[in-house]
This record gives sequence, C-alpha cells and structure tokens, in this order.
Amino acid sequence: MTDFLFWLHASYIKPQVDAALRGPYACPEDALRNELSADQRRNLDKALEFTAIQAFLLGLRTGEGLAASRQ
Repeated sequence: MTDFLFWLHASYIKPQVDAALRGPYACPEDALRNELSADQRRNLDKALEFTAIQAFLLGLRTGEGLAASRQ
C-alpha cells in the first residue's frame, strides 16, 4: 500500500472508526482487547488497519462504477 493510504488511515479513517467504537460496539471491542496479549493487540490493530483501508478503496471503486453506469 502507498504512504498516502497509511496517512489517510491515520488522519481520516481511524478517527472515524474510533468515533463509531464509542457507540454500541465499544463493549465487545474492549472485551476482545482485554483478552489479547500485547503482540496479539498489535496484530489486531494491523489487521483492522488493512481491513479499513481495503473497505475504503472498495467504496471508491463502487462509487466510480455507479457513476460510470449512470452515463
């Protein structure tokens, strides 16, 4: 992945995800993190980062496809 995607995740995507985790998903996420070791938490964070970036890119591609189909 490019440096831009890592910056985008840190500056935009992660704050949005963190804000969502204050809602109904806060308790299950905290419970999961409390059961993991420090290494496992780092691995979870990297997996969530990868998934969030890929979901963002999927949204971009889907939007492009929808725009192209309207023309």
